[in-house]
Amino acid sequence: MELNEARERIRQADEAMAALFVRRMEAVHTVAEYKRARGLPVEDPAQEARVLEGRGALVEDPVLREYYMLFLQHVMDVSKLFQHRLTEGLRVAYSGVEGAFAHIAARRIFPDGTPVSCPGFEEAYHAVASGDCDTAVLPIENSYAGEVGQVLDLMFSGNLYVNGVYDLAVTQNLLGLPGADRSAIRTVVSHPQALQQCQTYIREHGLTARSAENTALAARQVAEGRDPAVAAIASAETAERYGLEILERQINASETNTTRFAVFSRTLAQMGKREGGGFLLLFMVKDEAGGLAKAINIISAYGYNMRVLRSRPMKNLSWHYYFYAELEGDDCSEDGRRMLSALHGVCPMVKVAGHYSAPENAHQGGETI
Repeated sequence: MELNEARERIRQADEAMAALFVRRMEAVHTVAEYKRARGLPVEDPAQEARVLEGRGALVEDPVLREYYMLFLQHVMDVSKLFQHRLTEGLRVAYSGVEGAFAHIAARRIFPDGTPVSCPGFEEAYHAVASGDCDTAVLPIENSYAGEVGQVLDLMFSGNLYVNGVYDLAVTQNLLGLPGADRSAIRTVVSHPQALQQCQTYIREHGLTARSAENTALAARQVAEGRDPAVAAIASAETAERYGLEILERQINASETNTTRFAVFSRTLAQMGKREGGGFLLLFMVKDEAGGLAKAINIISAYGYNMRVLRSRPMKNLSWHYYFYAELEGDDCSEDGRRMLSALHGVCPMVKVAGHYSAPENAHQGGETI
């Protein structure tokens, strides 16, 4: 009798959980739609960890809590599978051809999306602005070569928002034709930033550098040119794609070389409560003594730490500049709103270009330009 009663209680609990499961997955569907509209990836390990930590306290019994955490992890895994299914059709624009570092980044950030090749940064950006693609993955900075100015200029002049910044580690390799002798290489072809990253190696080996639009196109040129004295600088994945041989690995000067990729979409996502996160700020200052100092003092007065501050020349006004800044904290907080309001009082233009969480890595050991 007790066994039957216990089984009945389990049946009732299962029935209640089935209804709650449907209710939960309906909410997950809304989350997936939100992420897709803003170009956000399904995977969010930091948020997952916060949920597990907070929900664990709901079960007082320490033994049952352990099993509840395991149960909750399984539920979250199912939720992620459902989100992946809902976002499979995401179209992700990138600059270059298959095998380019941006293509690798796009596949790692959005493993369920459909990468869409574009000739350049501007074309990838406008593919999203026009609605042809849902999101674009574009490089904004390399730790060795510096900022990618063309992308920052698109951020300044365009209407898209950044909804995530992802770091990928750089490993540049010397790629040649199968059977080629490394000592016989006389010319290297690659993207200008990759050439800059490897300039020490190029100089030490007396090589002639030749620019290409991206590293994958460089590899394809080498593969199609069939000249054993010409090599490309690109990733190991690119070597495999174009049938080239890795003649020498990791020829970039810095072993800590990293590229930051920004995810652009048409709608700005709310930052939420994320430790180490911040926002991207673009602004102009008045052409007067102390104009920049006034803006910086306002940012400082409201307690915002400025991680990055760069000036960029304006294309339509000679000798005029705008500023790109990365600020730690939440721009939607009360202090954030007051700070932005005060900036509007001293700056001709102020624009929150997006949000980021730090650190965000597409994959450990990834490669990029």
